Parts: sequence; structure tokens; C-alpha cells
Amino acid sequence: MATIDAFNHNVPAESEFGYSQAIKSGDLIHVSGQLSLDAAGDFLHADDFVAQLKQTHANIDKVLHHYGVTRNHIVSQTLYVVNLQQNAGAMAEGNVAYFGDHRPVSTAFGVTELTFPGQVIEISTVVDTKLPA
Repeated sequence: MATIDAFNHNVPAESEFGYSQAIKSGDLIHVSGQLSLDAAGDFLHADDFVAQLKQTHANIDKVLHHYGVTRNHIVSQTLYVVNLQQNAGAMAEGNVAYFGDHRPVSTAFGVTELTFPGQVIEISTVVDTKLPA
């Protein structure tokens, strides 16, 4: 029988919207859409795609660290991007910098808006804890 282990950043949005940042079920970790929030849950870097992408990746890393895994355990990512065509180059560059030689499957959606005014990127991931690091 699989056990479920939920993780939260302990920011107000988790209780306001009723969700967890991640849930580990068996060998898989499903990570909610991460975005450019600081430790207090305040949104950072409005309309700055590169800065938001870096902060979003840092927040994914916090989740991974909690579960004792690395970026190399990410098997899938879904990116939601405002102005996808305009931000495609920076998205690709940021992905290569973040993942190095690791290549998870990836899907990007162009969207008209996200939760916060000025938010231009959100990323959800699936992580397999059994992959070699």
C-alpha cells in the first residue's frame, strides 16, 4: 500500500486555495505549479521572465531538497508561459542552465494570464525518486 507524504512551503496561498506544494505517493512526487514566491509567499519580479524563472527553479529545488532528490529525478515538467513566443528563447536558455545534461519530458503552454498580476511563468513537475541521481 502506497503512503502519501505532503509538503508545503507554509505560505498563505496553500490554505487559502486548499492545496499542497507536492505530494509523494509511492516512488513519484507530484509538484504543484511553482512560481516566483519568496519564503513569506510574496510574489516577486513582476513582468521579469528571467528573474521569475530563476526564482521558480529555486522553489522547485526547495521541494526536491525536502524529499532528498535532485533535478535529475525530474521526469516531466509542464510550463505555463504568458507571451510564449516572446519568452521562448529565455525559457529554453533557462531550462538548459537548470537541467544541464538531464532531459526530462517537457510541455509548454502559452496562456493569457496566471494567478498574480505580472506573473509570466509557472512550472509543475513529476519526480521519480528511483532514478539515479
